[in-house]
Amino acid sequence: ESRGAHFRTDYPKRDDENWLKHTIVIRNGTDDLSILYSPVTINTWKPVERKY
Repeated sequence: ESRGAHFRTDYPKRDDENWLKHTIVIRNGTDDLSILYSPVTINTWKPVERKY
């Protein structure tokens, strides 16, 4: 699964406030990178806690 549906025992609860964001990396020259974050807009499929 490559879309973030991994189950981890060390993180049992969702942390959408800190992790639900897009990560944007921009190359500035050959050795310098800028990391930016953009909020995620959720319209149809609301995030819910996974139940196993």
